[in-house]
Amino acid sequence: MEKLYTRKEAADYLGMSITTLDTARATGAISFVQYVPNGCVYFTSEALQEYIAKCTHRALPLEKRETLRKQRSR
Repeated sequence: MEKLYTRKEAADYLGMSITTLDTARATGAISFVQYVPNGCVYFTSEALQEYIAKCTHRALPLEKRETLRKQRSR
């Protein structure tokens, strides 16, 4: 069986607070395991990796920005 992470362990693993983790869980952004209603909540490593993948964004290439400022005269 796969290791299950507690809320505190999952929050530490993701580098966020438990409150932020609970918000992500409540909005459905991260999957969780709960054996009985109102019982302890656990997270699988697969769910944590999936959440990281969802939150990872590809960096955009730098574009040469045109400025609206006047060029300095030398």
